[in-house]
Amino acid sequence: MFEYQGRTGYEPIGDVDRKEFHENGFLLLRQVLTEEHRAALERAVDRIYDRAAGAGNTGGNGTLHLLGFLERDELFGDLLTHPITFPYIWGLLGWNIYTHHNHLDVTPPEPMAEAERPYWGWHQDGYRQNSDPQTLDVGQPRPMFSLKVAYVLSDLSVTGRGATKVIPGSHIRNSLARPDDLSGHHPDPEGTVEITANPGDAFVFDRRLWHSRSINRSEITRKMLFVGYTYRWIRPLDDLRLDQDGPWWAARTPVQRQLLGESPHTANNWGVNWDGYVDDEIPLRRELKRRRRLDRDIPWLR
Repeated sequence: MFEYQGRTGYEPIGDVDRKEFHENGFLLLRQVLTEEHRAALERAVDRIYDRAAGAGNTGGNGTLHLLGFLERDELFGDLLTHPITFPYIWGLLGWNIYTHHNHLDVTPPEPMAEAERPYWGWHQDGYRQNSDPQTLDVGQPRPMFSLKVAYVLSDLSVTGRGATKVIPGSHIRNSLARPDDLSGHHPDPEGTVEITANPGDAFVFDRRLWHSRSINRSEITRKMLFVGYTYRWIRPLDDLRLDQDGPWWAARTPVQRQLLGESPHTANNWGVNWDGYVDDEIPLRRELKRRRRLDRDIPWLR
């Protein structure tokens, strides 16, 4: 539907990008969306927001944090395999993956009183993934398990517009010191960076990266789309209610259907058939193998 100069989504990422991601825990990608594509996505977001607001389903100041939004529009489903970002997904996670968590965010400017209230929002994604697999060795980082792509639809090119704040390199730290009393204002942790981005940019980040939303003190409404990916042997976080008899599902490719959780049987979610051997017919593995993108030297691409 939108032209990306022949990009297919199966071009391998380079060693420089892979190294930067593993060192910093995130990558900012410029001009991921064409203006035509970005504008179409924003119109879709606006339609969904207007329906939610009309039904009284937005927050007190008009915020919307909508989980499992992908099936709400044809354009959203195609983001699963966006030709610019998808290489980072399979290049960093591998082929046995799906989307377990995605959300649509609309954040209007905060009223002055709310904007001045103390707020401490630093966290890692993953909930019990930050406790269950952790060792007693505090120097041993937790597993990555998942990552997200964040698509920027509004102008976040200057600070103060509600953009995501991160601490580069903090994904290998299992804890972050925080004040005992959160009722007062506190400075951001040392090394904090606010990801200022232009409309159409995107960033990919490790779920372990310590991050926080910032307060929108501007006159611009922040609009973003987040698509998370994890391994198929991890249970979903969002309650996706997909109509597999409807037109939205019919338009999905085999790879997109895998990414939406389709699987012939439970063992397949572990990357194998019931005989215990790797299933070469898993759609993303089959596609990567056909294009000679599997790599014995990269464990997740074996």
